[in-house]
Amino acid sequence: MKPTKEKIHIVAPYLLNPTNPISVNLIGAGGTGSQVLTAIARMNYALNNLGHAGLHVTIFDADSVEQPNLGRQMFSEHEIGMNKAIAISNRVNRFFGTNWKGIPKRFTTRMDTNATNRMANITLSCVDSIPSRLEIGESLNNFAKNFSHRDSPLYWMDFGNTRDSGQVLLCSLGKIPQAKSSAFETVAVLPPFISAFQNEQSEETGEPSCSLAQALGKQDLFINSTLANLGASLLWSMLREGVLKYKGFYLNLRDFKTQPIRL
Repeated sequence: MKPTKEKIHIVAPYLLNPTNPISVNLIGAGGTGSQVLTAIARMNYALNNLGHAGLHVTIFDADSVEQPNLGRQMFSEHEIGMNKAIAISNRVNRFFGTNWKGIPKRFTTRMDTNATNRMANITLSCVDSIPSRLEIGESLNNFAKNFSHRDSPLYWMDFGNTRDSGQVLLCSLGKIPQAKSSAFETVAVLPPFISAFQNEQSEETGEPSCSLAQALGKQDLFINSTLANLGASLLWSMLREGVLKYKGFYLNLRDFKTQPIRL
């Protein structure tokens, strides 16, 4: 009986040595999304210093900054009343010298008539409802099937959490060409995870929190930042090493446990 080869996924070559910055859509700039943006801004700075073209990020969020957001999300009192996507993109641009864009709207299939304006090589979703994830998945699948473009969707990474646990899941949007390997079994398609959401119900009620204390009753103080940094680390591995052995992970912050998901 032959030993089973370890499975790996070779990342799309364009992401490793692009001629232009890799396009990234960040959907949601709340508890997790605001933390993710800070992490990938640091990543972009590091990539640029390593000779990589880096990232160009567009942030989508229709919500405004409110008092209960402070402390758990990356916003200050001076930003109360501002749109989240605009506020955080402006701050990151000033700090890191980037030219990233904030869109004060939800990411939907009906945002504009030119779908290429909504495409990106990598989509990072940080939303708090199952319907939003289903809509994002439908949009990305449609884009991937119907377009051949520099910004054509290649990967989707989703961040989701409850009060003190969560997960990051990664899938490819179509087949990624793989080089032959005698030592490993290469995996061309990272399976879609959207089916996992079909029968789930979101724990969010949709009702805004009236205070930070009430918000912390729904999501613990450090679940978002922990999830964001671990997910950003997976993205960093993609862009620096070009090979993946994992397609995500589960996090249990209450017991300080992380379980990787192998290919």
